[in-house]
Amino acid sequence: MKYRNALPQLTGKQMITDGGLETTLIFQEGIDLPLFAAFKALETDQGMAAMDAYMARFAQMALREKRGFLMDTPTWRASARWAADLGMSHEALRALHRETTCALLALRDRMETSDSPFVVNGVIGPQDDGYAPARTLSAGQAQAYHSAQIGWFEEFGADMATATTMTYTEEAIGITMAAKACDLPVAIAFTVETDGRLPSGEVLAEAVQRVDATTKEYPAYYMINCAHPDHFAHALQGDWTARIMGIRANASRMSHAELDEAETLDDGDPTELGALYSGLSLMLPNLTVMGGCCGTDHRHISAICAATRGT
Repeated sequence: MKYRNALPQLTGKQMITDGGLETTLIFQEGIDLPLFAAFKALETDQGMAAMDAYMARFAQMALREKRGFLMDTPTWRASARWAADLGMSHEALRALHRETTCALLALRDRMETSDSPFVVNGVIGPQDDGYAPARTLSAGQAQAYHSAQIGWFEEFGADMATATTMTYTEEAIGITMAAKACDLPVAIAFTVETDGRLPSGEVLAEAVQRVDATTKEYPAYYMINCAHPDHFAHALQGDWTARIMGIRANASRMSHAELDEAETLDDGDPTELGALYSGLSLMLPNLTVMGGCCGTDHRHISAICAATRGT
């Protein structure tokens, strides 16, 4: 909880995240991830070694670039519904959150420098599908459902939590209220379709404004993830964009439906993606957190760093 009350990205420190962990493990490391659950890789020696090497590579990049490193737990699929589908008990799920959070705390102890603060970020994913949920929750249901994960991140010493690939506002509001009840900083990352709207059809600007209005602006900031910049750049207009501090874009221009059906990895063009981030940094005055999502790896994050130095 070193940075819980002083997140460096809120005061202008440029931070990197990792890339597309799940797509890297599946397509580059040949590791099977049932239900796209990255934490399943930790069940084998091969998977643990791949995960350790993956995180160390981004940590070393942060040191070279003198940027902070927003370190994500591999827990996007580690909530109760998905754990049940994977045959995990509540006790095993709690232990997973303790172990993954403590592993990042240990990585920070080994590698952090004064120029590169390492923030431990507990990742929360949607209760249903991250592209096209079959069931949606009310804000109250979402708060109850996600409270366990939020509570574990608070208990085990994470600096903050981030809800990624949010597809509609009620779930984002519920997660925010659960974090507020624990006094844990939280970021909300919405995903959008190729038209720049949430999968629910909501306009991105209205989604951000609604969460802020309902929660008294509790989120530390907002992000956009799991979409190509071409899908949302046109929507970044208005004062509300000051609340967008993070981007984790896809390298691919494919739609969510196309990505779901893809049997090979579309890793796009790292240099082009870097240039697009440079453009986004001019549009988003408070953009400090930059990383990748599906199809991205160290090449893309390196290109993003090169393109945005000095911004």
